[in-house]
Amino acid sequence: MIALIQRVSSAHVEVDGESIGAIGAGLLALVAVEPGDGETQARRMVERLLGYRVFADEAGKMNRSLTDTGGGLLLVSQFTLAADTRKGMRPSFTSAAAPEEGRLWFDRLVDLARAAYPGVETGRFGAHMMVHLCNDGPATFHLEVR
Repeated sequence: MIALIQRVSSAHVEVDGESIGAIGAGLLALVAVEPGDGETQARRMVERLLGYRVFADEAGKMNRSLTDTGGGLLLVSQFTLAADTRKGMRPSFTSAAAPEEGRLWFDRLVDLARAAYPGVETGRFGAHMMVHLCNDGPATFHLEVR
């Protein structure tokens, strides 16, 4: 499972002009499910999303997590993160989970996150989404759970 997380001052997702998920300060996580991902990867990714220290402490060091700050978490499925871009001029998506598997484990990730933390919002799996964000920093990190 892969997540590209961005520390944001705000973010929201629109589908067909309708806002379906929005947060203030917190993390936007673009998430890709890979073949073979399951419960172990979903649980570990939630731990990492909630505990990854990317927010400043009193000294200005990245020492505080989402749980520490109480910020929002916006989870957005994005299978293109799993693309193989090592050669050629067109990405290959054979390294991304099939849509049914991707939906299953993305939905499980959302359920686990909501059970562990308030303020979790989402996009819509498989929809064409417009993701709006104000990246704070900018601060963007690539997380992988194998």
